[in-house]
Amino acid sequence: MSKEINYRINKEITAPEVRIVGLEPAELNGIYPIEQALRMAEERGMDLVEIAPQANPPVCRIIEYSRLRFEQKKKAKEAKQKLHQIEVKEIRFRPHTDEHDLAFKVRHAENFLQEGNKIKATVFFRGRSIAHPEFGERLLREFAERLSHLAKVEVAPRLDGKNMTMVLAPLKPGKRSTGGKAGESSPSPSPKE
Repeated sequence: MSKEINYRINKEITAPEVRIVGLEPAELNGIYPIEQALRMAEERGMDLVEIAPQANPPVCRIIEYSRLRFEQKKKAKEAKQKLHQIEVKEIRFRPHTDEHDLAFKVRHAENFLQEGNKIKATVFFRGRSIAHPEFGERLLREFAERLSHLAKVEVAPRLDGKNMTMVLAPLKPGKRSTGGKAGESSPSPSPKE
């Protein structure tokens, strides 16, 4: 949760005079001695809340303190919801992945990229297949080519032990593709059985 602001209220305010804002009618807004500002808040059955202590004189509002805290929490929650954290989704292949499986994984990758996530594509080699890393590189390049309308290669294919990895980043994070390109790039493979 975000850091909560602690406001000084009522008698906690030590300045000799304050600037009051947010009152209706607007003519009532202005600079008042602290005693008069406290009296105005009390007459309305509300609190005098110091919202900008660094100003000269400090800026205050006459509001219910509980309502102010509620509004603050609501704004913090909305800001947190708008913030999208980028995740790295991993998609794994074998060096001899067939066309149908590749198309299936491309469709999954498209969904991840449209959500604004990155893709880590990994080809894992077993046994003697490590002797032909070019098969894995060809597969990863084909995968990147099919997703070129949604992503760019952030880290080129590289061999690390028995795995070859590549990282794809979305072109427009968080934006959903609306158009023909997304559908065109992953045509349904012809049935090969």
